[in-house]
Amino acid sequence: MKKILFTGGAGYIGSHTIHYFLKNGYSLDQLIVFDNLKYGHRESLPEGIQIIKGDLLNVDAIEEVFIKNEIESVLHFAAYAYVGESMKNPSLYFNNNVNGGLNLLESMRKHSCNKIVFSSSCAIYGQPEYLPIDEESVKKPINPYGESKLIFERYLHWYDQIYGIKSISMRYFNAAGAAYGIGELHDPETHLIPLIFDVVFEKTKEINVFGNSYSTKDGTCIRDYIHVLDLAEGHLKALEYLKKTKKSNYFNLGTGKGNSILEIIRIIEEVSKKNIRINFCKERLGDPAILVANPDKAEKLLDWKAKKNMLNIIQDVFDWQNHS
Repeated sequence: MKKILFTGGAGYIGSHTIHYFLKNGYSLDQLIVFDNLKYGHRESLPEGIQIIKGDLLNVDAIEEVFIKNEIESVLHFAAYAYVGESMKNPSLYFNNNVNGGLNLLESMRKHSCNKIVFSSSCAIYGQPEYLPIDEESVKKPINPYGESKLIFERYLHWYDQIYGIKSISMRYFNAAGAAYGIGELHDPETHLIPLIFDVVFEKTKEINVFGNSYSTKDGTCIRDYIHVLDLAEGHLKALEYLKKTKKSNYFNLGTGKGNSILEIIRIIEEVSKKNIRINFCKERLGDPAILVANPDKAEKLLDWKAKKNMLNIIQDVFDWQNHS
């Protein structure tokens, strides 16, 4: 049986996407997870799925997957994704995200697997020259994490031109939310919404907000948050597009609308019925005031549009936290 390989499939977005595939016509015996489990969680995956513990930096490990299985397409989620860490240890990011990705592409090439959906990032754009950000915006990453994603997108271009490996790069904005009894379990946690919920559930005393004098309606940064279920749907539709068109492409996945940090805090207060203590800190170097996607291309070509708003995201995270 031909199978779909999910690299990094035990991670936050990968595991939700696997559950979404199973809810939408795919079977357990069609899917394989390849994950080193450094940041991924076995318990986030559906019972009975095939899990191979391995690292993309180990050429023999990924080769063995392709030798033993007929892989017809890949959803590539495996990457380090901490911006701050990438600024302190760039070699870690270039080695893992770029060299590991190259090992994957080489195995695909050797075994005639010619379809890959890549988990890219809006971090490839850096400081936007205009808003909302569309796919043709200038790409000037301001950290090694974003640079590593952009380098791999360039690899994909050449592996298409030379070897015919077709790819879709999914440039997502801020993933959030919870579903299928799973949510964000990062260690360390750096994402805003889980950090605010740490205050709600009294794991921490306050939320640090970096800057309150930006040129926005309330002085705090505005970001485009997208529910992880909407992201999962985007990946399924991207794979279907790839099978149908046999053409490479790239898409922004976002809502097209932004929420400020203070707006998010107020919604969480409303849902949780708790007051959240805020500690305003100095602005972080390189933080743009506003980052919002233009998702029109995905809507037009993939027939995809984000369905869930910030209240949906917050309610789902609150429900998950209460039952976990």
